[in-house]
Amino acid sequence: MFESVQGLLDEHDAIQAQLGDPAVYADQKLARKLGRRSAQLNGIVEAYHKWEGIRDDLAAAKEMAAEDPEFAAEVPELEAALETAAAKLRRLLIPRDPDDARNVILEVKGGEGGDEAALFAGDLLRMYTRYAESRGWKTELISATESDLGGYKDVQMAVKGNSNDPAEGVYARLKFEGGVHRVQRVPVTESQGRIHTSAAGVLVLPEVDEPEELEINQNDLKIDVYRSSGPGGQSVNTTDSAVRITHLPTGIVVAMQNEKSQLQNREAGMRVLRARILAHQQEQIDAENSAQRKSQIRTMDRSERIRTYNYPENRIADHRTGYKAYNLDQVMNGDLEPVIQSAIEMDEQARLDAIGD
Repeated sequence: MFESVQGLLDEHDAIQAQLGDPAVYADQKLARKLGRRSAQLNGIVEAYHKWEGIRDDLAAAKEMAAEDPEFAAEVPELEAALETAAAKLRRLLIPRDPDDARNVILEVKGGEGGDEAALFAGDLLRMYTRYAESRGWKTELISATESDLGGYKDVQMAVKGNSNDPAEGVYARLKFEGGVHRVQRVPVTESQGRIHTSAAGVLVLPEVDEPEELEINQNDLKIDVYRSSGPGGQSVNTTDSAVRITHLPTGIVVAMQNEKSQLQNREAGMRVLRARILAHQQEQIDAENSAQRKSQIRTMDRSERIRTYNYPENRIADHRTGYKAYNLDQVMNGDLEPVIQSAIEMDEQARLDAIGD
C-alpha cells in the first residue's frame, strides 16, 4: 500500500538538498517554486511517516497479542488509527490543482436587481475582505465602479496569501466561490417591505506571480485610451488616463480607470489581463481532461448559481454541496470557512472517486 509514496519521499529529500544550497536563492523564481513544492510534500511526508509508524505498532501489537492481553487490547484502537491515517494520506496524494498556491484576483459584479444587486456585490466584497483578514491575508482594491447607492457595479480585489503550502493557498480556498450568488431580502429602496431576489457574479482568477511567467506579445494587444468617468457619466478626469486593453488572440478585454495616470491604469490592466489569460489557458486544459472536469465543482464564469443568501431566515445554502446553516449574519461578517470547507471536501471526494474509476 502507498508504494508510490517512495518517489515523493525521494523528491522531498532532493528539494531539501537544493533549498540548503545558498546559490539557489540567486534565482528567486526557482527558490519560490521549490519552496512551494517542499511545502506540499512536507504534509505528505509527515502523513506517510505517521501511517508507517502506526502500521508498525499494529504489527507488533498483533504479534504480541497472544502472549500479553494488554497488546491485544491495543489492536482495535491501532486498527482504527491506521484507517484514519491512511484516509488522510490518500487525500494528500490526490493530484492538486497546479494553481492552488497562487494569490488571486477576485471580481464581483452586480447582476440582476439593479441598485440592490450592486449593494449585495458590496456586501460580498466585505465578506471576502473579512474572511481574508481572518486568515492573515492581504487585500488590495484594484478597480471599482460604484453605484449611486454606494454598492459596486463591478469591483476587482487582489488577495495575497502568507503560505507556500498549496493546501493553504488563496486560490485553493477561494476558487470554489466563482459563480452566481443569489440574495433574498428586503431592499433598502423597498417601501412595502417586500422580499426581492437579486444576484451578483463572482469570478476568481489565479494571479500570475511574475510578468515573465506569462509572456504576452505586445503585437497581440490593442490598447485604447479615453477619459475616465464617474457615476452618471460625469467626467472625473480631464486627461485620457483610462485604458482599455484587448488581447486579440483570445478576445479578452480589460478596462481600467481608477488610477490617476495612464501608466498606472495600464499596469493594473496588464495585471488583470495576465490573470484572465492564465485562467483561459487552464480552462482549455480542463476541457481536454474529462476526468478532471468531472471532479471539479468550481466554475470560471458567473453563469452557475452556486449559493443563496436568505436574510429573513438568516440562512445560507450552497446548491452544489448541500451545505446549509442559519448563521448568515456571521458568514457575511467573514465566517466563511465551513462553507468553503464543504466545497473542498466535495471536490476531494470527487477526485478520489475519479482516481478509483
